[in-house]
Amino acid sequence: MSIYRRLHEVQQAPSGGNVTTHRDPVLAEMRLKIHQRLIDELGPILYDNRLAPEELRKRVHEQLHAALALEKAPLSAADKAQVIQDVSDDILGYGPIDKLLKDEDISEIMCNGPDSVYVERKGKLVKDSTTFVDAQHLRRIIDKIVGQVGRRIDESTPLCDARLPDGSRVNAVISPLAIGGPFLTIRKFSTNPLQIDDLIRFGTLNAHAARFLQACIVGKLNVIVSGGTGTGKTTMLNVLSSFIPSDERIVTVEDAKELQLHQDHVLALETRPPNIEGRGEVTIRDLVKNSLRMRPDRIVVGECRSGEALDMLQAMNTGHDGSLTTVHANTPRDTLARLETLVLMAGFDLPVRAIREQMASAVDLIVQVSRLRDGSRRITHITEVQGMEGEIITLQDVFLFDFAAGVDENGKYRGQLRAAGVRPKFVEKLADQGIRLGPEVFNPNPVGALPRPGLSGR
Repeated sequence: MSIYRRLHEVQQAPSGGNVTTHRDPVLAEMRLKIHQRLIDELGPILYDNRLAPEELRKRVHEQLHAALALEKAPLSAADKAQVIQDVSDDILGYGPIDKLLKDEDISEIMCNGPDSVYVERKGKLVKDSTTFVDAQHLRRIIDKIVGQVGRRIDESTPLCDARLPDGSRVNAVISPLAIGGPFLTIRKFSTNPLQIDDLIRFGTLNAHAARFLQACIVGKLNVIVSGGTGTGKTTMLNVLSSFIPSDERIVTVEDAKELQLHQDHVLALETRPPNIEGRGEVTIRDLVKNSLRMRPDRIVVGECRSGEALDMLQAMNTGHDGSLTTVHANTPRDTLARLETLVLMAGFDLPVRAIREQMASAVDLIVQVSRLRDGSRRITHITEVQGMEGEIITLQDVFLFDFAAGVDENGKYRGQLRAAGVRPKFVEKLADQGIRLGPEVFNPNPVGALPRPGLSGR
């Protein structure tokens, strides 16, 4: 087991106090000296899997106090407590950003160098008072995070995508690419993944739309979740994937594992970057191709961003119904244009009409998620892909967000997702499988809400 993964288990044990960093040179020098001494003395213990996290935390604090007692520099009680807290967080956690990772109101952490840390709190970007001692301190934290998942970052590979053990997405950039850096961006994932009832409560969608999406997933329609950066595509994909029946074999393909499926029969595949010699890289496209040989009932691809879009469309068209993926796009129509571009990136000189026919045949539904000006994340379109008319793929909105409702005195959108009053063509296909959607689901002005128990069953 990696020393950093072992330390993360200890990090989960409760600890009090806030993390702050003083720039006093005496304190900075002392904390570095004590930090190194503890690593030297506790190295073998940190690898011992038989030691409980609470016991390891206790050992670290005992050694911290002993090492501090050997220092001759006069320190106040507050300074001693600060050094103990800082060194403890560096060894057992993620240094100054530890408290930010534990703050449930924060969804994203952006370290723009040692002196500049921004966070996204409740949908709004604000500067935080947290700082690092210097660039080397931030670099050590980056190395620790990257080491947890067996990846590396150095001058020859100054960019790295990684993840925290809880699934939070990490991106790091160091010198020579990062001027004034290093740069560290962490998109946090909730300890308890959001469920469909949470999204209904937040206003992301309503109960009728939720029932409709559940029917589409259970009925094995091919669904694409589209949206811009930070709109909640992966969260939505995770929620939709939770509707997949537990008796089906699911293969997930991701750059860094983020999906948290609770079904029993789930096989998670993750890409691998090239080694120090530039060899051994395994891409999403390689994994999508391999997943077809694993007898999947469903293929869930975290994101299509290159030639794997062609393989995904072919999988959807060759018996792997009910597959799901995400694409970066601003509208359902843009989603099709982007898919067309991604397919061309596969390196085959395919005629545009052939690509569009593949898309029209493969994709059944597009779920568009957006982050609105008030910071909220909403589904703005649920759109059916109907087929081809001439050279154009025809789309039909089934649900639309009501922007006409305006905003309240606090700048929050009053609108919600509403049915467009149109029954999609694939309703008959769902009915053939015993999945029936009543007319109230497609009523643009429903009276009352759909019964909640219908959201969790088949």
